[in-house]
Amino acid sequence: MSGTPANTARARSPSRFRAPARVNIIGEHTDYNDGLVLPTTTALFTSVTAAPRPDRIVQVESRQVQDAREFDLDDIEPGDTPQWIDYAKGVAAEIEAAGIRLRGATLEVDSAIPLGGGLSSSASFEMTIAIALLELAGASLPGPEIAKLCQRAENRYAGVACGIMDQYAVACCERGHAMLLDCRSLDARQVAIPQTACLLLTHSGVQHRLPDSGYNNRSDECAAAVKLIAREAPEVVALRDLTPEMLAAWQDRLGDRLYRRCRHVVSENQRVRDAFAALTTGDIEQLGRLVAASHASLRDDYEVSCEEIDRLVNIADRAAGVAGSRMVGAGFGGCVLSIVQSGTIDDAVRHIGQQYTQTTGVAPWMHIVQAASPAREVSHNE
Repeated sequence: MSGTPANTARARSPSRFRAPARVNIIGEHTDYNDGLVLPTTTALFTSVTAAPRPDRIVQVESRQVQDAREFDLDDIEPGDTPQWIDYAKGVAAEIEAAGIRLRGATLEVDSAIPLGGGLSSSASFEMTIAIALLELAGASLPGPEIAKLCQRAENRYAGVACGIMDQYAVACCERGHAMLLDCRSLDARQVAIPQTACLLLTHSGVQHRLPDSGYNNRSDECAAAVKLIAREAPEVVALRDLTPEMLAAWQDRLGDRLYRRCRHVVSENQRVRDAFAALTTGDIEQLGRLVAASHASLRDDYEVSCEEIDRLVNIADRAAGVAGSRMVGAGFGGCVLSIVQSGTIDDAVRHIGQQYTQTTGVAPWMHIVQAASPAREVSHNE
C-alpha cells in the first residue's frame, strides 16, 4: 500500500510559495480601460505553506485575518456576499476551467501586506494560491496566463471589476524594475528603477474594501462614456482609444461627470508614457511632477481620494527631497506613494512620520519599496 496516492500525499513535505505586493508608480484606473500602467513590486509578501490531501477538499487558514475555511473542488459557486475565501475559490475554479484537474490541499497563508492599503494584497493572495495549487497538481502555466486566470477569479468570485495590472505585475515584474504594461496587448517593457530614486509608502490609516467602495461605479461610468461615444465613433471600444481631440469634441455631450472621468484616463495614459521616459533617463524631478499631477487628476477628475489621503500628500510634498506624491491603488483610503531623492530618504521618513503623527495622533505605517522577484516557490530558509 506504500505506493497509494493517499500515502504519497501524507509523505510529501509541505512546499512554500510567495508573491510580492504591487506598487503602482503611475497609471491608476487605466487598466480596466485597456490603458497603460507602470507598476513595480516590493518586498512585502503573501506566503503559503502547501501540503497535498488525498481528496478534493481545499482547506485554507489565513493568519492575517485569523480565520480558516474550506471548500470542495467539485462544488464551487460564487457567493452572494464575497468573502476572503472566495478569492481562493475563484482561483481554483479558473484553473480547473483551464483544463487542469487539481487535488485537495491544506494551505496555511500569512501576509505582511497591509489590507486595504492599495498594494494589491488580493492579487498577491490569488497568485500565491494559484502557484501552490498548480504545483501540488504537478502542473504549471506561464506567468501571464496565471495572471489572467487570477483576474477572472477576482472579477467573477470577488465581485471586483479590476483590470489585469495587479495580477500581471505580481506575476511578471522583474526584480529591481518597474514595468510599462499595455493592458490591451499585454506588451510589457521593463525599466530599472534608478538608484537615485526611493519610492516611499505611507499608510493613511484608512482602509478600503473594493466591493464596498466606488471602484465598480467608476468602471461603470467609463463603460457608459464608451457606449455613448461609440454610437458615432465605433472604433472607440475603450477609453484607451479616445484622443484628447475627440474628448474635447465630446465634452458637452458627455456631461461634466463623465467628461472628467474620461479626462483622467486620457491624461493618465500620457503621464504613464512620460513617466517611463523619466525613469529611463533617471529624471526623478520629472517623475515626481508626473506623480503629483496624477494625484490631482485622481482627486479632482476621478474623485477617488479622501480627506486623509489629501492631507498626507500635502505633508509628504513638504518634506525635503520629495519630488511628488500621490494616492496608490483604487482610492478611498490606503497608502500614499512619494518619489524621494535617495540622499534625503531618512529626512523624508522622519518629517512625514512626525507631521502625520502630530496631525492624526497615530504614527503611520511606512515602507521603502524594494522591487522584488515575482511570485514563485521558495526554499524553506528564505
